[in-house]
Amino acid sequence: MSEVSAATEDGAPDRPAWTPRTDPLVRIVFALLVVACFAAFFLTQRLKHTPTAVQSFERTLTFSPSAPPPLNLEQISFKLAHADEVTVAIIDSRGNVVATLVRDHPVARYKQFSLRWNGRRGTARRYSTQRTPHGRAILVPINQGALAPPGEYRVRVSLREQGRTVLSPWSFTLESR
Repeated sequence: MSEVSAATEDGAPDRPAWTPRTDPLVRIVFALLVVACFAAFFLTQRLKHTPTAVQSFERTLTFSPSAPPPLNLEQISFKLAHADEVTVAIIDSRGNVVATLVRDHPVARYKQFSLRWNGRRGTARRYSTQRTPHGRAILVPINQGALAPPGEYRVRVSLREQGRTVLSPWSFTLESR
């Protein structure tokens, strides 16, 4: 058997009605998309392996200022990836600052910084220091304002030299008893 190809009236072989043409603009856009995908991949890999600015946030789930010690203080601690001067504030559920515990306090890199909140509003003007049985220092800011109302609160850490602010990933509850 022999193959016979269809021909048009003028004798030329039959071609599809649509023939793909590559526009130079299409090639450029495609190449840019491929480059952008590779760049996004490498940027994502770098971000996955870069430590976060504030690490190891710890806090007490609930506390009551009227409870007996040590349950009458909110226990807060964290580490920094880079040494910096921090301002630590307590934020209510609407994002308002309720208390400022420290302002521009130097914190060393990768060293757990621990402090306590007494549940009172305002900016701490004085501090005391407690020591754990293992010798770690805990800063206790003394806020003298009115007691904050019961509710959900979060810790906000502002890093002065980095120009960043980090909100704790979890909230805690101030209870009244």
